[in-house]
Amino acid sequence: MPSDTFQYNDVVQHEWVDYNGHMNDAAYAKVFSLAVDAFIEHIGLDEQTRDTLGYSIFTLETHICYLREVLENQPIQVRLQLLDCDKKRLHVFFEMQTEIDGASVVVATSEQMLMGMNMEEGRPSAFPERVEQNISAIWNVHKHLKSPKKAGRQIGIN
Repeated sequence: MPSDTFQYNDVVQHEWVDYNGHMNDAAYAKVFSLAVDAFIEHIGLDEQTRDTLGYSIFTLETHICYLREVLENQPIQVRLQLLDCDKKRLHVFFEMQTEIDGASVVVATSEQMLMGMNMEEGRPSAFPERVEQNISAIWNVHKHLKSPKKAGRQIGIN
């Protein structure tokens, strides 16, 4: 059974840095996508299990907030909070952090809706039992956490 905490670690790669000298906006999306992949494995859907069950998880929607610059070779960590779930969907919130001046700082967030998919039918489908049990274990802890301030934001000019 997975831990109720999840963390994805990486380092800002050279190819992720743009002409402004910091991580490009598309690279933030890539890192959050890599974190989703790692989380999917964390809850029991590694490549072999996905192939065996004919089941995967798709990203339906994402909202990224870019809060601070991140530079080449800078270590980054992505942590997850499960905001809500049902039998086939996960509402997740990721925080990307790095160390700046000795303190851990949130540099970006990504709020996402993920959907379980039966790959043979090409349709949404309930999580396999073992995966659902792992999600429930995480949810039983996370449902008591305060929702992040950046969760549920809308884009608009006020």
